[in-house]
Amino acid sequence: MVNRNATILVVDDDADTRHLLSEVLEGEGYRVVAASGAEEALEAGKQAPFEVILSDIRLGPELSGLDVLRAFKSIQPDSEVILITAFGSMETAIEAVKAGAFDYLSKPFKIDDVLNRVRRALESRKLVRETRRQAPPPAASAPVSSLVGRSSSMLEVYKKIGMVADSRATVLITGESGTGKELVARAIHTNGPRAQQRFLAVNCGAFTESLLESELFGHVRGSFTGASVNKVGIFEDANGGTVFLDEVSEMSPALQVKLLRTLEAQEVRPVGSNQSIRVDVRMIAASNQHLADLVAEGSFREDLYYRLRVIEIDLPPLRQRAEDIPLLVAHFLQKLSAESGRTLTLSPEAHSALVVYAWPGNVRELLNTLESVAALNRSGVITLQDLPAKLCPGSEHARAVDLLFAELPSLEELGRRYLNYVLKMTGNNKSQAADILGISRNTLYRMTHRHPLEDDKL
Repeated sequence: MVNRNATILVVDDDADTRHLLSEVLEGEGYRVVAASGAEEALEAGKQAPFEVILSDIRLGPELSGLDVLRAFKSIQPDSEVILITAFGSMETAIEAVKAGAFDYLSKPFKIDDVLNRVRRALESRKLVRETRRQAPPPAASAPVSSLVGRSSSMLEVYKKIGMVADSRATVLITGESGTGKELVARAIHTNGPRAQQRFLAVNCGAFTESLLESELFGHVRGSFTGASVNKVGIFEDANGGTVFLDEVSEMSPALQVKLLRTLEAQEVRPVGSNQSIRVDVRMIAASNQHLADLVAEGSFREDLYYRLRVIEIDLPPLRQRAEDIPLLVAHFLQKLSAESGRTLTLSPEAHSALVVYAWPGNVRELLNTLESVAALNRSGVITLQDLPAKLCPGSEHARAVDLLFAELPSLEELGRRYLNYVLKMTGNNKSQAADILGISRNTLYRMTHRHPLEDDKL
């Protein structure tokens, strides 16, 4: 049971936020002490113990909420610290989690969400005290990564990266194509204890079965035609480090068995060899298909699925975190400006068009679009006319999207129209369409059989 008499320290330099949080928490029966800055909070920490500290990150020019976190983990290690920020980044979130923050909230926040997290913090503290467990030790500062976004969904991703980085547990990253699954895998590697070792990535869908087997496990001379020398496989080459298996769903049943063996025994056997080699690698896998569906269809091993998804991180599509688009656009324009040696800016109309577009290809499509536009632009100011027609209001694409919703169709009819629309936009490319729709190709074939492609309609 949560201790309603717990003492909570609220730290925020914004008087309105400080008073609001204090009033709400006192209304729940908690004792509340408020501080307007880090120095005042640390002084309060010398005078009395606190069960939970609720602190903004940006507090002033000298000390931040992260300093409050580190100080309380030193002077009151049993206290739980919840950080709040309107300027969240992956680096800050990981730094906070690794320094021992209980949770990390983005502004604006919902009062119910704050109260739930305070309750969970108190329950966690009670459990820790009862089991005499110590708070997680602080770690070195996190390296910079190229993941960009301050939405609440991305903050959840950053928190998971911070929590799993020091583990050696297998991680399964899911999400649509272009959402940045390899960036997440690299962030886990570079923020963990294997950061000084190798990170090797392989796209399982880019090789034939025999080539993928040789690439992953290596081969010995003479094992097949063309094997003129011994080859070290990726697992052996990355010994001590991390192997990232992208599109793991494309792996054949025979290779799935071999991968499962590697996961269980931490050893590999090169093609044509009778000798197994011990390896120490952390494995991270990714798929833009729902592996659970593939297991149900019988095309992916259930035991391998559960070994891969010890920890699962789901990346949201860009259309579900549209608030991050301006930040991504600014980040990519800064990068492209540095690469081209000239300053690139956007007109307000072009900026609006980028923000409202649905981006079915996610962050990768956004980056590719800006790279293409920047290469063709000579003035340095990207206008609406510079953008692809699909982004411009009144374009054929925009009209097609409007037709999707014409006459307020039923959900079944809308699904049929959207399926036909995606197939048309991809030139009837089933693999690409399945990626965009987030379904397997087998599921797509069944849907197209039920809803044949129409030429004259969506």
